[in-house]
Amino acid sequence: MDRAVAGVHRPHGRQDQRQEPHGAGGRARRRGGDALAGPAVLLERYVERARHVEVQILGLPDGRVLALGERDCSVQRRHQKVVEESPSPGIGPELRERMLAAAVRAGEAVGYLGAGTVECLVDADAQDFVFLEMNTRLQVEHPVTELVTGLDLVELQIRVAAGESPEITVAPQGHAIEFWVYAEDPKRFLPGPGRITTWDEPTGAGIRVDSGYTAGDTVTMFYDPLMAKLCVLGTGRTEALELGRKAIAEFTVEGPRSNLPFCAELLENPAFVAGDYDTGLVGRMRA
Repeated sequence: MDRAVAGVHRPHGRQDQRQEPHGAGGRARRRGGDALAGPAVLLERYVERARHVEVQILGLPDGRVLALGERDCSVQRRHQKVVEESPSPGIGPELRERMLAAAVRAGEAVGYLGAGTVECLVDADAQDFVFLEMNTRLQVEHPVTELVTGLDLVELQIRVAAGESPEITVAPQGHAIEFWVYAEDPKRFLPGPGRITTWDEPTGAGIRVDSGYTAGDTVTMFYDPLMAKLCVLGTGRTEALELGRKAIAEFTVEGPRSNLPFCAELLENPAFVAGDYDTGLVGRMRA
């Protein structure tokens, strides 16, 4: 057998066509070909200071898809949301209009029915966005949308399931912030289960608490440590921040560890107060 044909010897500068491509691209194509349908490689856009912003939509039986505003979910630890607010302080009117319109088109394209969330990655510096995914359900952070729109999304979900297409006026007003109250270490964010000996929720105008626990209950290690959602609504973001500080100071949970001290710390963080933050904020706070 000819040694050159067998690939054992080649003239200088030539490569056998069967040789695997070099570099990261070559490795990606090879692995794609081995594990998937083919060697195609999908390149995703990299955003240096990304914000996670989602649009709440509602698909109705008559074919209409409504956009109910957006929520900024960029405050995250371990890639899980901790705080959301609506409207997002990181996007301007023109970008908001484009995002809401794109979310409606996405729902219309699949004939979506019911409540759902179109998730986006936002480049606040460039005032641009890219699509991430769609969550086909009502999400934990829906109260901030309810507060600024005055709509009951759970009721609407039930009415849509019953075949109704209610007439809805979407006119968001004010600014809402939601804090996830976890049974966890406020520094390292590790679960801190235990029996609740004291549970005192804040009350007053503009404060809403959706809770699943009270004094005497036990937060176990077997489930998600979320104990409550603390939501506040102000006429603007400054008022919402002040109301959040008041509500967190009045929220008392004893027994298990809680992340309420972290929420209080966040409300004094200059970047968060200014509304100029991204998904790396919590990591920088704990660096």
